[in-house]
Amino acid sequence: MKEFELKYGCNPNQKPSKIYMKDGSDLPITILNGRPGYINFLDAFNSWQLVKEIKEATGMPAATSFKHVSPTSAAVGVPMSDALKKACFVDDIEGLDDSAIATAYARARGTDRMCSFGDWIALSDVCDVTTANLIKREVSDGIIAPGYEPEALEILKSKKKGNYNVVQIDPNYVPNPQETKDVYGVTFEQGRNDFKVTDETFANIVTEKKELPAEAKRDLTIALLTLKYTQSNSVCYVVDGQAIGVGAGQQSRIHCTRLAGDKADHWLLRQTEQVLNLPFKDSGSKTASAVRRETTPSTSTCPRTMKTSSAMENGKPCSPNSRLRSSAKTRERTSRPSPESPSVLTRSSRSLTTLSVPTSPASPTSPSPAAPSAMTSSSKPATTWTWSWPSPVSACSTTKLREASLFSANRTPSARVPRKKRELRSADRKGVYKL
Repeated sequence: MKEFELKYGCNPNQKPSKIYMKDGSDLPITILNGRPGYINFLDAFNSWQLVKEIKEATGMPAATSFKHVSPTSAAVGVPMSDALKKACFVDDIEGLDDSAIATAYARARGTDRMCSFGDWIALSDVCDVTTANLIKREVSDGIIAPGYEPEALEILKSKKKGNYNVVQIDPNYVPNPQETKDVYGVTFEQGRNDFKVTDETFANIVTEKKELPAEAKRDLTIALLTLKYTQSNSVCYVVDGQAIGVGAGQQSRIHCTRLAGDKADHWLLRQTEQVLNLPFKDSGSKTASAVRRETTPSTSTCPRTMKTSSAMENGKPCSPNSRLRSSAKTRERTSRPSPESPSVLTRSSRSLTTLSVPTSPASPTSPSPAAPSAMTSSSKPATTWTWSWPSPVSACSTTKLREASLFSANRTPSARVPRKKRELRSADRKGVYKL
């Protein structure tokens, strides 16, 4: 194939667009499926150089996840711990430990899953079935590799309704040592960046301790090569053969360091026991919100986590939307907080419950928590209202509460506040009123 016509260039208005060899030779790639775009090919060729050089420098299978001409991560096939597998959502992949190239991509993709969403994949080795099954369930734009097992190729072709981009590159291709680039009609020419990372790169150790472990050399090699193909300015954190934080394309090196360090912090946090044991719903995607931790009203410090009496009477866990399902059109009233007299009231059509929260000593001018107040309506049976006084810090700092002085024991529910400041509720509806 001498050239390949693209749908458009970097932007939809940049037409016509194509890739070709200046010397008229064949392109070093074969498009096995899909129709890659301009940026897809930029990611493909840069990511392939990265994994190829990592493989040459470390002797280990390598993979990378590219997004917008920068790697989100790069990794080699170092076996993964059970905690890391779970953190990367690959603990259910069969045969992962037997495939070094699949392990490399599981590490690369699992580092920063948000940035890797819709990534371009590059593999240093032939794509096997295990790797294809891993890629199949991820959101990705395409892949470039030196080869594909027949079954793996069929799995990849089934992605995106048959439009997944699959590119095969000649591993023996060597580019021209001189490269050019046109900017505003002006041609720039330079020697290709063929810098190699070898053991000699780490020969000059300036510290008193001159020994550098093999694992440290491996990680430093991955870090240097990852930065080589990352948009400047850039900073990279690497551990266990895996780039765990890449800060790319920032004008300030300080911001690069913060960005990369924040990603590294999250990568470590995801492997902690507390995060790994978060309970998720059985149904839905992995990104679904976790099941709310069971708490009793006596230990709640935020009114937003409190449950209605009917939910607690049934003894069922309170899911994030249970209150909305149990009471149609339930709404929470919010206004300016009053540190002096916040209150939380709960009404039920069947029973009434005081929501107990951490209390502070009642002030001389405020009602006693133990003294309930009754309000009656001429058209409805008498309804008893009770309230307790939470700590101003725990309640007011989290949710804006209205002043309790708006309510009085002498007022009926239909005349307690002006209409502009409240909406009437029918007596058979349940809800949480924040005053």
